[in-house]
Amino acid sequence: MTETTTLLSGLADVNRFDAEQRAWVAERVRRLDADARRSADTHLWRLELPETWGIDLYLKDESTHPTGSLKHRLARSLFTYALVNGWLGPGTLVVEASSGSTAVSEAHFARMLDLPFVAVVPRSTSPEKIRLIEAEGGRCHFVDRADQMCAESHRLAAEHGGHFLDQFTYAERATDWRGHNNIAESIIDQLGEERHPDPSWVVVGAGTGGTSATIGRYLRYHRLDTRLCVVDVENSAFFDGWVANDAGITCEGSSAIEGIGRPRVEPSFIRHAVDRMMRVPDAASVAGARFLSDRLGRRVGASTGTNIVGVAALVSEMRAAGERGSIVTLLCDSGDRYAHTYFDDDWVMGKGWEIAEWQRELESVLPTR
Repeated sequence: MTETTTLLSGLADVNRFDAEQRAWVAERVRRLDADARRSADTHLWRLELPETWGIDLYLKDESTHPTGSLKHRLARSLFTYALVNGWLGPGTLVVEASSGSTAVSEAHFARMLDLPFVAVVPRSTSPEKIRLIEAEGGRCHFVDRADQMCAESHRLAAEHGGHFLDQFTYAERATDWRGHNNIAESIIDQLGEERHPDPSWVVVGAGTGGTSATIGRYLRYHRLDTRLCVVDVENSAFFDGWVANDAGITCEGSSAIEGIGRPRVEPSFIRHAVDRMMRVPDAASVAGARFLSDRLGRRVGASTGTNIVGVAALVSEMRAAGERGSIVTLLCDSGDRYAHTYFDDDWVMGKGWEIAEWQRELESVLPTR
């Protein structure tokens, strides 16, 4: 017995347990969990199409989250991931690269956790989103182009001893794709009593790649036949990278559709979780936002417009093939954030976008009767 005790006492041992830090993290995780319990799930709206088609279209309305967008889920997951990894502590400056909506949600959670927050955003970010970030207690740091955001975020975090949340790297790993109330699980559960409970298609855009990775993995893990279509935009590398199976592909410029599209294929984009991709012109995305806003009686953002254009293409294909089934897409955020951009006729004309023909096409393909 004495010999065993002597051997054990001779083990190399470094104890870095910090009770105060563990208690601080535990309290922050509790706050995030409490917020999640207070938040009801988002609605799944059915958008009317002619009954005889046998095709049902649903919108998962992520605009009803407390911070108004799909990114609310991601922000909570990123903070939880950073906390349990030991990357955050009292007073840690939190930095994020974001075109707007992620930063709004992260500023909200940073304030909930008593942490300072800086969003590195392109100068082209809508003034409405900037005001929302600041209203949540965040501060904006501007760069000229989207491809400068991550490098500047790394620099700021290093300079101030902070932490760069890096949604583009960690979005796909911070979310539990097997379930645990992720967006895919919520969609499939809400469709349970519909006539086509397992959708033919789910249509989403790609900003970080995290949403498509979560949904694509969930569908495969649960052995569903549902296919995942990702819609990309102009000045974005995702489509070309997916087609060429080359994650190193980049493009010049920045996406004009806030929230989706990136000049590089981000680490969170998992190519083999995606069944199909489409590239949607910017004019079509804006037309889609206006078309759907008119149909719903309230404004939706242009990334939702991108989604609805992809949906329209799939509906046309299903009708031509005589297929019946359901399609689900996301209502990502409110169009009220873009009153001075996508819903401003002079601003749209200044971009050279001709949207009237696209709107007529959508009205023809997606009629109510």
